[in-house]
Amino acid sequence: MPDRLSLTATQVWQFITDGFVRVEGAFSPEVAAEGRTAIWTQMGKDPGNPATWTEPVVRLVPSERGPFRAAINTSRLHVAFDQLVGQGRWYARPDCGLFVVRFPAAAPPGDTGWHIDASYLTNGTYWVNLWSRERALLMLPLFSDIGQDDAPTRLRVGSHLDVPQILAPAGEGGMEWPELSERASAASAGRPVALATGKAGDVYLCHPFVVHAAQPHRGSSPRFMAQPPLMSKGPLQLDRAAGDYSPVEIAVRRALSHTKNSPGS
Repeated sequence: MPDRLSLTATQVWQFITDGFVRVEGAFSPEVAAEGRTAIWTQMGKDPGNPATWTEPVVRLVPSERGPFRAAINTSRLHVAFDQLVGQGRWYARPDCGLFVVRFPAAAPPGDTGWHIDASYLTNGTYWVNLWSRERALLMLPLFSDIGQDDAPTRLRVGSHLDVPQILAPAGEGGMEWPELSERASAASAGRPVALATGKAGDVYLCHPFVVHAAQPHRGSSPRFMAQPPLMSKGPLQLDRAAGDYSPVEIAVRRALSHTKNSPGS
């Protein structure tokens, strides 16, 4: 366990049971502002002129990497990664990857379906397996203040506990991402929904199996948020001889604990 903790014991338990936790002030508002400026420039849109906000959604990978490398590599986040994934079990990111900028717009965004994020690519198709091959976490770094009307990502609380039982019969080969997302969406339909709101500089750290969805922007200020994975150095281990399970692994084991002959039970 790291000498200096980023997450409290209560927050770690929240991650295990709910599937996500918010790290407040994970990076500075100044870094967030620098990142927004770079994205505005790359989009070729005017932050002071809504007439230039012609699309409901813009997706891009920023060409400038400086503020995004700084944002995702703070010591506070690195300690949180150790707490949730395990020391030495994850790769540091070079930047925040893909950004999704959402604008107030009359046109529907067309991407609001419930899903989980894919883990790996095989023969041109995205897949996920029980051991979450290659993916340790889903992260949602907020680069703008996001309120309830500003298209916050929707998170189904506890939905990460519905996914392992769907994946277990598929074995190491896993399931194709569209089929898994459809089944996970149906299995978690009764779960309560939380909104990923917060201040610029907050980061949501989510279990890789959390079911989530976008929603239309009903506010007035564009929403800036990235959605990078934290890549793992190896698959989840559900039967560790030393018993030093990470919270990500503990959640999967708990989900499988009442399934007869389940891996790691």
